[in-house]
Amino acid sequence: MKVVILAGGFGTRISEESHLRPKPMIEIGEKPILWHIMKEYSHYGHNEFIICCGYKQHMIKEYFADYYLYNSDVTFDFADDNKMIVHNNVAEPWKVTLVDTGLNTMTGGRIKRIQKYVGNEPFLMTYGDGVSNIDINESIEFHKQNGKIATLTAVHVGQRFGVLDIDREDKSIKAFREKSEADGSRINAGYMILEPQIFDYIEGDSTVFEQEPLKNLAKDNQLDAYKHNGFWQCMDTKREMEQLEAMWQSGQAPWKVWE
Repeated sequence: MKVVILAGGFGTRISEESHLRPKPMIEIGEKPILWHIMKEYSHYGHNEFIICCGYKQHMIKEYFADYYLYNSDVTFDFADDNKMIVHNNVAEPWKVTLVDTGLNTMTGGRIKRIQKYVGNEPFLMTYGDGVSNIDINESIEFHKQNGKIATLTAVHVGQRFGVLDIDREDKSIKAFREKSEADGSRINAGYMILEPQIFDYIEGDSTVFEQEPLKNLAKDNQLDAYKHNGFWQCMDTKREMEQLEAMWQSGQAPWKVWE
């Protein structure tokens, strides 16, 4: 299945880094987080990518245009007609289509714009700023068995603030505690499987995919949640970037499912 990755936003919440490059190009372990996401999908046999570009799109295009240069040893022989020799070239089994989906286009609009590249077939979709150890193929099987237009991955997520235990009767606060999985709350983590009918739910560039399209799918009973209880982490802030980097450097990066 083709994999659509949203990589066109401004990344304003991590502006310390994103003013220099698009957020999907921010590096973890000297590799863009976009590369980490693609490696996970590739591990499960999904090697055709459609990347929705926007903000500083030229940097994403240049990265893939020069992929061998970034990942291999290279000799430039100026005495021999400026010949370039690539040593131990690192070949990924990828086909990558980079699409300019507009600078200010919303998430739904970006998906709508790549319709012609997807065709009339189901496809995978995720955001270009989060990594996980989700079993991609297991989520696809779940989607097929339930027969809905869309399936998203739902994860438990920690929060920075403690939870208040409030008495139901007198509304007094009984305790402060950390949020736990027992609270049952989950969020949309991306890693979606979408049928081609999804495009009928998106009006145009101004459509925020996480608003009306998903709400209308839920109303039509066409949206399922694949519950993932393993690792997932987005990179919204510099602190989260540093956490992911620390995991990678320690050799304990849960999302590294590939060898």
